[in-house]
Amino acid sequence: QVQLVESGGGLVQAGGSLRLSCAASGRNFNNYAMGWFRQAPGKEREFVATISWSGGSTNYADSVKGRFTISRDNAKNTVYLQMNSLTPEDTAVYYCAGRWSRSRSYYEYEYNYWGQGTQVTVSS
Repeated sequence: QVQLVESGGGLVQAGGSLRLSCAASGRNFNNYAMGWFRQAPGKEREFVATISWSGGSTNYADSVKGRFTISRDNAKNTVYLQMNSLTPEDTAVYYCAGRWSRSRSYYEYEYNYWGQGTQVTVSS
């Protein structure tokens, strides 16, 4: 069993930055591809970014490409989401997810483990 705990959310002004962290408990973290998803009020949860087990491959939603960076430190069992140039449209609860595969995925249903989420609010 893997538990994921997100941190780093908060309130930031438009144009600002935040770095989210997701700490994983359990063994074999480097066997998991990881992803970040988000859910804005009144909307469905959507894909944000994903990273392979080694960190060598990443993918992003078009809406965050060039502004967000996903990375991981397997020695620390942690995955990060660096968010720059934030806009009010980025306001959402951000979820970390892990899948029992070394390959990335855009799809929620392919993830086996989820964190509880962390709120990011961007003011205009």
